[in-house]
Amino acid sequence: MKSVVSVSLGSSSRDHRAEATLLGERFDISRVGTDGKLDVAIGMVHELDGKVDAIGLGGIDVYLYAGRHRYALRDGLRLLEAAKITPIVDGSGLKNTLEREAVRFMQDDLSMDLHGKHVLMVSALDRFGMAQALVDAGADVLFGDFIFALDKDMPVRGLHEFEALAEKYLPDACKLPFQFFYPTGKKQEKPPEPKYPRYYEEAEIIAGDFHFMRQFMPERLDGKIVLTNTVTERDVDELAARGVKTLITTTPELAGRSFGTNVLEAALLALLGKKWSDVVPADYERLLRELALRPRVVELGPRRVR
Repeated sequence: MKSVVSVSLGSSSRDHRAEATLLGERFDISRVGTDGKLDVAIGMVHELDGKVDAIGLGGIDVYLYAGRHRYALRDGLRLLEAAKITPIVDGSGLKNTLEREAVRFMQDDLSMDLHGKHVLMVSALDRFGMAQALVDAGADVLFGDFIFALDKDMPVRGLHEFEALAEKYLPDACKLPFQFFYPTGKKQEKPPEPKYPRYYEEAEIIAGDFHFMRQFMPERLDGKIVLTNTVTERDVDELAARGVKTLITTTPELAGRSFGTNVLEAALLALLGKKWSDVVPADYERLLRELALRPRVVELGPRRVR
């Protein structure tokens, strides 16, 4: 049996473990939260190095993407470099393939016409593939990175404008502690504190990282479609209570939970038997076709999974 562990800066209350069979190979998959403690996470990666088949990094990104540019976060690199033997990933490689495919799935399999749809992408930097696919589908995408990460009421509505701003601000921003941008540890359990609610209210689809969108979401989200991943049953109940119509998770359900993209990418890396730096998008695309993984769709209130 192959062993995959996700070391996360997120809350330990979201820890999860599951067994799964992928392409005939049995996997023991677990997620371990370190409650926002970067040094603890680095120590855990040291401890796992050489003892498991692949490690995923959760609750943090190593690389952010905007167009053809890739930006490395200082804290993410510290975690990545803690593993010397075991392949280690942050999920960003798979996001660029799997999450583009999720947008195609919405159009082709769910017959959703995305053209002209108002989409709030709460953070496009960690899911640039999803944002680009939504733009390519004709959606009216609002890039919320500057609004929610930097608390600037600066809506960005064009892909090229977003890329230009990222090129201007990210080289310095990447040197800041990751917690400056993203809720980690116990912050993930705090009740949402609505911020700039009009952007949520205007959107027909709210897309991106779940913790990021939850942190600022308003009391009511009636009739909205949420496109995200890494949700627990408690999260699903919370979205249903706020009136969300449909939840689509880009990663499939494993033992009652959609794991983070880093977990799935780590499992694929274990199947490939390659280092992360040696993997090309075509490797992931081939495995995703062979695995026939589909996004999870949950119609909320009354809840129904298909």
